[in-house]
Amino acid sequence: MKFTVLETPLAVAEQAAALLAEVLLDPSRAPSGLATGRTMVAVYGCLVSVLQKAGINNLSHWRSFNLDEYVGLGPGDKRSFAAYMDLHLGQPLGIPPTAMLLPNGLAPNPTLEAARYSQQVQSQGIGLQLLGLGENGHVGFNEPPCGATAPCRCVLLSEATRAQNAEAFGGQLLAVPERAITLGIADILAADELLLVVTGANKSAVLRRLLEEPAQEALPASWLQSHPNCLVLADRAAANF
Repeated sequence: MKFTVLETPLAVAEQAAALLAEVLLDPSRAPSGLATGRTMVAVYGCLVSVLQKAGINNLSHWRSFNLDEYVGLGPGDKRSFAAYMDLHLGQPLGIPPTAMLLPNGLAPNPTLEAARYSQQVQSQGIGLQLLGLGENGHVGFNEPPCGATAPCRCVLLSEATRAQNAEAFGGQLLAVPERAITLGIADILAADELLLVVTGANKSAVLRRLLEEPAQEALPASWLQSHPNCLVLADRAAANF
């Protein structure tokens, strides 16, 4: 695991965007794995800026897989991750939703949908997987405790994770869905490269645990330590320990 500290959240976002752009602009690379959340808003903003400044107007080869989606929310709901991706990447770059793949949160059977999505991801593989870090150590929606072999599945979200995501639901914890479909730790570790982006003082404690403690089910992100090509980008506030 490589660890790089940059001074500001913007510097982290710019560096992450540059790495993503390099991969996304190469049609020979495997599809990228993308993430959502507050941390990624700045990353995607920088990515759009990089691509637009480069005069890129043909992204017909784009194909990406997202980590997760809330059960019960579809693309027509602005709180869904499908809508998030369309807002931050699809609309600015002219990428159709069919090129940015996510689990179907409206599937009548979330367990079967997780199996279908897993097969779809495995059939193409993931090149660079972008990740954020939850305050309780989750990546994707892999809540603790979680083992290294956890598959793509429907999960029950912890109250802490729902509270972290309540901002997108008008600050109402009870409005945040209780379940989600997420790629598992096993799916994440199968990617060719991992890029973990961590910003903010509120992530300092969990980042320290990730870097200093052994891999364990109580800290799902710690399984990333075993990946042969994992880069952690953090700002000074997150790395202040």
